[in-house]
Amino acid sequence: MAIVNSIMATLHHLCAFVLTACLIYEFVAYRKGLGVEEARRIQRVDLVYGISAGLLIAVGLLRVFFFEKGSNFYFNNYIFWTKMALFTIVGLLSIYPTVRFIKWNSVLSENRSPEIPEAEFRNVRLMLWLELAGLVLILFAAPLMARGIGML
Repeated sequence: MAIVNSIMATLHHLCAFVLTACLIYEFVAYRKGLGVEEARRIQRVDLVYGISAGLLIAVGLLRVFFFEKGSNFYFNNYIFWTKMALFTIVGLLSIYPTVRFIKWNSVLSENRSPEIPEAEFRNVRLMLWLELAGLVLILFAAPLMARGIGML
């Protein structure tokens, strides 16, 4: 069972690292004056971000219910619930940038660069920054939880 637990932990970490890499890419690449190819790349990376978030949830739930320490360990740990709340907040924050990126489809289909109004640019940058801050907090909470800190 130790090997299966290790495989599940590795999958969980890979999903988390892919998610983090995608978010960092979006944060760095998103700017005014994007070219068509860069805008399309951001859209593809955002899609991978969403897929990795879904896989992270799925693998995480499998770990909670079928592997590792068992659901009682997680459900009786307030750091686990803090981590879940943070993940939910990050997910909600990610909606606005994703919607903005999807709205580029009509312009990109005409092979034109998206025009990003100043207010939208600031709002997307803020959401990306807040998502990154949330991920840092999640990454801080994860080892605390794994070590049993926060048990009720």
